[in-house]
Amino acid sequence: MKIKNNTVWAVISARSGSVSIPHKNIYKINKRPMLAYSIMAAQKSKLINRVIVSTDSKKYMSISKSFGAEVPFLRPKSISKNNSQDIDFFKHLINWFRVNEKFIPEYLLHMRPTTPIRNPKIIDKAIKEFIGSDFSALRSVQKMSSTAYKTFEVENSKLKNILNKSYDIEKSNLPRQIFKDTYEANGYVDIVRTSMIDKGIIHGKKVKAFVTNSTPDIDSIDDLKYLEFIVKSKPELLNSLFK
Repeated sequence: MKIKNNTVWAVISARSGSVSIPHKNIYKINKRPMLAYSIMAAQKSKLINRVIVSTDSKKYMSISKSFGAEVPFLRPKSISKNNSQDIDFFKHLINWFRVNEKFIPEYLLHMRPTTPIRNPKIIDKAIKEFIGSDFSALRSVQKMSSTAYKTFEVENSKLKNILNKSYDIEKSNLPRQIFKDTYEANGYVDIVRTSMIDKGIIHGKKVKAFVTNSTPDIDSIDDLKYLEFIVKSKPELLNSLFK
């Protein structure tokens, strides 16, 4: 499949204000900042034309550039808060390039630093499956270990089925095999259209499901310890990115 030059840009969003783990995005895993894993995976892709990091931190900017990413601007602090939405940094990025380079690509491949273990070949597979399709976006997902049909929320100290909003939870006792498989987004690779972002929409209503193997998503100290274990026990992961 032939893809036009300058069509697909990787965008790595890396704000500095993590609450769960301070400066989580640059926490060092095997002597390398976690942010670097996403940068290197994008650079190893054969179909990504540019690798852009959107950050509000000069320190993150310096680290990103040292691993070969472009950081042409600092993201405003006003859209780099805990409750800031992805659409905000997408719009800022697109507007910056439209004003300063008079060009924006057709597709942005969103890579979160908190999902550091990726295979560049899988990234390229996602690109090939999405480019030229009529899907509004692509989002990577992984099969949940336990179906969501058996999950609950707690309301007024009572269990309530999260899907049918019923307090009658008898069906949740049925064998899991009778329920459909359910999937959760994992941040491995998401692809969005800049034409959709201009309309204030990220994914739209026709999102392609791109199913991958389970991959660590870092949100706690325990997640970091597990990631460190994986990296140390599988040196081929590092070799595929950094050599």
